[in-house]
Formats: sequence, structure tokens, C-alpha cells
Amino acid sequence: MARHEVDLRERVRRLPGMERLLPALEGLPPTYLVGGAVRDLLRGADAVDLDLAVEGDARSVARALADRLGGVAREHERFGTATVRAGDLKFDLATTRRETYDEPGALPRVEKASLDEDLRRRDFAINALAVGLTGDDLGHLYDPCGGLADLEEGVVRVLHEGSFIDDPTRLLRAVRYEVRLGFRMDRRTEDLARSAAAAGALRTVSGARVRDELMDLLVEPEAPAGVERMHDLGLDRALHPALDADPKLAASASLGAAAIGADRGLAALAALCSADPQRLERWLSGLHLTAEKRDAVARAAREAPRIAAELEREHQPSELRALLAPEPLVSLALALALGAPHEPILRWATELRSVRLEITGDDLLAAGVPEGPAVGRALAETLDRKLDGLVSGRDEELEAALAVARETAR
Repeated sequence: MARHEVDLRERVRRLPGMERLLPALEGLPPTYLVGGAVRDLLRGADAVDLDLAVEGDARSVARALADRLGGVAREHERFGTATVRAGDLKFDLATTRRETYDEPGALPRVEKASLDEDLRRRDFAINALAVGLTGDDLGHLYDPCGGLADLEEGVVRVLHEGSFIDDPTRLLRAVRYEVRLGFRMDRRTEDLARSAAAAGALRTVSGARVRDELMDLLVEPEAPAGVERMHDLGLDRALHPALDADPKLAASASLGAAAIGADRGLAALAALCSADPQRLERWLSGLHLTAEKRDAVARAAREAPRIAAELEREHQPSELRALLAPEPLVSLALALALGAPHEPILRWATELRSVRLEITGDDLLAAGVPEGPAVGRALAETLDRKLDGLVSGRDEELEAALAVARETAR
């Protein structure tokens, strides 16, 4: 056995959970570690996700492994895949397969095939790698497409001319691998990416699939470089003509989000949409984010410029509450990116936002205030006075709130 195979065998054995999984595979069909886990293993990085390919029925193998490991298997019939969970061990299994696409951007139709065919249908050569996990095959590297050489040279390379047309989400994934790994597309792959973007390939893909790849890119530590690369390749305009992938604005929004505890990916997305939020509203809805996330991004893109302008003058804490309390943190992150002064936003997000009254509406009702709008108004105005340092402690809060309630009732 070659030295690198001995080394790879030992690396596989050291992966978390392999001391349980490898014995459980004994007597089952040939099974391989595939894709990103192999790529990361060869790079010396931690393999986070364990993806296994089986030359056989992956779902029956999953059931057998779940039984042997004392776990559960969740089967996915359409693609012949399954997920096994056994305590803190989790892995996905898929039958080795070939894929065909009825039309550009469609989900593939799959059928069983050999490991070699399975590897050759993948997105990039650096992901077209497998390592044997069973018997004497443990640690053997399968590399039909030259992925190991690409890893050593830092190259992201597609495996065939129609790769980006078949699955245009690979355009965003290629950029993500570039920035995550510090790699670069080879010349042919970059030419194919530019052509696919210019031809509108991304418009053939569902918004949900675009969302998954785009958000994965925007939460990368090096996301600003990815945004810059998107613009360079024309992927922003390919997603929507009004999108403006401004790397500096996205970087500033991500930094602002980190400073105040906002979602970095959503802040970067809001930055992309801020050039023309009205035109991009329908596109944003088409990404099928949760309603809360969609509304936060849309509001941030729309309101952040106003917030930044308003904060050019000094505000009392109660005025900051009036201005900033209705806003999601994503709005404040983008406002920071647009030049809003840091001090009032940081003060609101880290200090004032958490200030609460010691009294509640029940205290006012118990003191004789009738149910109605006066209760809410009294509490709100008392909170403003507390923020501004005009009241302190439960007794003063109650006295102030009762005064407001009585004034309101007149």
C-alpha cells in the first residue's frame, strides 16, 4: 500500500465517529466517503459533514447501520438517499448515481450507476473524490477527474462544458469555494461562468435554491471578497438587473452586524438590495426566506439611509428609542455601513434596548387605572423618562405612570 494511502487511512480513522461507523459497515455493500469531506480531509481541515456513497441500496444500508448503531434512519425516496443519526453521530448516505437534466436549471433525474460515474457527475473536480471505507479498501483514494492535483494547485474546475447550465447554482458555489479555500477558477471554468451568467442561466433556477447558495456565500468570513467576485463575473446582474454587489458596503454591513449582534448574512443581503429596494422587493420575496427575515432585509434596505441621516444630530435616549426600536437589527447594521455614527447605534443595541420598567400594566390596573389605551401610553412615556434619567426605581416609575394615565383620562 502506498504511503499516502496509509496516511489517508489513518486520517479517516481519526474522524469523529469513525470508531463506531467503520465496524458497523462490515459485511455491507462497498461504501465510500465522498465530496467535501474528502476534500477537507486531504487539505488537513476538519471534515464537518460526513457524506457516504454506497454501491448498492443506500436506504437499506442506512436501515442496517441505524440498527447496528442504535440510531434512526430517515429515508428520502426520490433521490435514493437517507440520513442516519445515532447519538452525536450523523451522516448522509446516497446510492452512487448518474444524473440527467430535462432542462437547464431543473432538478436532476437520477438512476443507479458506478462510483466512477457518480464522481464524474459532480460539480467540481475538488469534490469528485472518494475514499473507501470498507475492508481492504479503507483509505484508498478514488480520483477520476484530477481533483487532488486541483487541490494542490488551488483550482476550482468544472467537469464538463454544460455544468453551469445544468445547475446554475454552481456559479455561486464556485465563488464560495474560491473565497473559502483561497482558490481560483481555472480559465476555462471562469469563461464558462461568465457565459452562463450572461445567458441568464440563474433565471432558470428556483428562488429557494438561489437563496441557499447565496446565503451560504454571504455568511462566509470572506464574504466581501465573494461579493466582489460576484460583481466581476456579472452574477449580481444575472440574479436581477438592479442588484448592486458593492463589496465595501457588504463588508461594512457585515462588520456592523457583528458589532451589534445582527445576522451577518442578512445584513450583507440588505446591502445588495439597498441600491433599489423597491425594484428588488419581488426578487427578494422570490428567495422564499422566512417572512421575518424577508421583512427585515426589505425594511433595512428601505429605511437604513433615513436612519443614517436622522442620526447626524444628537438624540436623547428616548428619541433613540422612538427612532430605532421599530427597526430590526439588520437595519441598524446597514445604517452603520452607510455612515451612521457608531455611538448612538451601539449604545441602543448594547445598552438602551434592554432597559425595562419594573412596573407592568397590572400595577396600573391595581392602582385603579381602567383598561384601555391609557395603560400602554403611560408605560411608554414612563419608559422614555427612565431612559432619559428622569425616573428611577419602582416607586418613581409607578408615580410617573399614574400621572400620565390620569392626564390621558382627562
